[in-house]
Amino acid sequence: MALSRLLLFVLLSSYYYIAHGGHRNGFVVVQTRSFESKSLCSASTTNLELGRASVPVVHRHGPCAPSQSSHKLSFAERLRLSRARANFIMSRASNGMVSTRDDDANVSIPTHLGGSVDSLEYVVTVGLGTPAVSQVLLMDTGSDLSWVQCAPCNSAACYPQKDPLFDPTKSSTYASIPCDTAACQNLTADRYQNGCTDGGAHCGYRVEYGDGSKTRGVYSTETLTLAPGVTVEDFRFGCGRDQRGDNDKYDGLVGLGGAPESLVVQTSPVYGRAFSYCLPALNSDAGFLALGAPRAADTSGFVFTPMSHLSDTATFYMVTLTGISVAGKQLDIPPSAFRGGMIIDSGTVITGLPQTAYNALQAAFRKAMEAYPLLPNGDLDTCYNFTGYSNVTVPKVAFTFSGGGTVDLDVHNGILLKDCLAFTESGPDVGLGIIGNVNQRTLEVLYDAGQGKVGFRAGAC
Repeated sequence: MALSRLLLFVLLSSYYYIAHGGHRNGFVVVQTRSFESKSLCSASTTNLELGRASVPVVHRHGPCAPSQSSHKLSFAERLRLSRARANFIMSRASNGMVSTRDDDANVSIPTHLGGSVDSLEYVVTVGLGTPAVSQVLLMDTGSDLSWVQCAPCNSAACYPQKDPLFDPTKSSTYASIPCDTAACQNLTADRYQNGCTDGGAHCGYRVEYGDGSKTRGVYSTETLTLAPGVTVEDFRFGCGRDQRGDNDKYDGLVGLGGAPESLVVQTSPVYGRAFSYCLPALNSDAGFLALGAPRAADTSGFVFTPMSHLSDTATFYMVTLTGISVAGKQLDIPPSAFRGGMIIDSGTVITGLPQTAYNALQAAFRKAMEAYPLLPNGDLDTCYNFTGYSNVTVPKVAFTFSGGGTVDLDVHNGILLKDCLAFTESGPDVGLGIIGNVNQRTLEVLYDAGQGKVGFRAGAC
């Protein structure tokens, strides 16, 4: 009888261990059904410190998105667009294209992750104009200039969106930026200017993205509403009159890069050139985008590392990796493999590691997962067939950054994508790498340019 009770206890303990994501010797047991995307949006709240306001943000194609599209790309095509974006960022960074305040008046904007993994995938909902008109904007740390589609714009020049086109004639605070102003002339230095429009009366802008999409129109100012009672007056943005590319349903883009045109720099007198976000693990869960840094008392859960920028490109935020571990074991990777630095990007899906680092990670991960069959022709080079498995044991993967801080990636959402290892090779060790958004899931990533550091907080959403 005692033996039967002991066996029952062991069986129940094992079931609890698996059902709740057991941890053992650097591995985590997860149910394969948790890999599946949910079709319903889960209502949730954002837990941020007192004094930070929040507004809704959702994913482009997830169930929480304010606009649903019938235009769906294959996983392979989504990866192609993400690679194109990553290659563009690398090229731009390589070719040189393009004071801190203790302020509690921060702004938070909720986010959701969707089932799509297009190169730009997280959206925020803000208000533009007076009276404020809701605009659903892609969130992008790899861009600076924000823009929306503006009326008048016919179907040949603008793509379909759910919301009505923003009509500047209906706003009492809209103004186009004259061509002979410093604001317009500064666009030239960042390669966004497109000359003068309407006979020289207005400043023109033009942006081309890594996935081939483009926008051009009139550089303008307007009142931006981030949350009820929280506004940015004279916000500089592009009033788009001609868009091209694989755009669908969303209304525009908000740039969070480090150049003067970005929302982050424009609001720096209030928020100190700091912002953070948390990208949720599932398309039905909520995350957030927040302007401003947490109070010093609220940063105890963060792991910090120094932030750097390329000498001639202010847009990108960079950090330095010093090590990677798999299943709790540090990989044998020489420091020289990371000397090019890593760009953190919200719009790139897959992390690109320099050759030596990637080869070491791939070999260690495959060894840890040798119990599961590899797919010979997966969309990435380390994909698995989990058919028939109700549970999968996944090794932990952790990054160690300059300064000694170590960050565990979420298991399995921050490591696997569509049953594939969410990493690829970015090129020779001397080149740059990119930390993509899959690895960032459930972490609060804090970009504090005023303090010159990047922070990571686990389990934030």
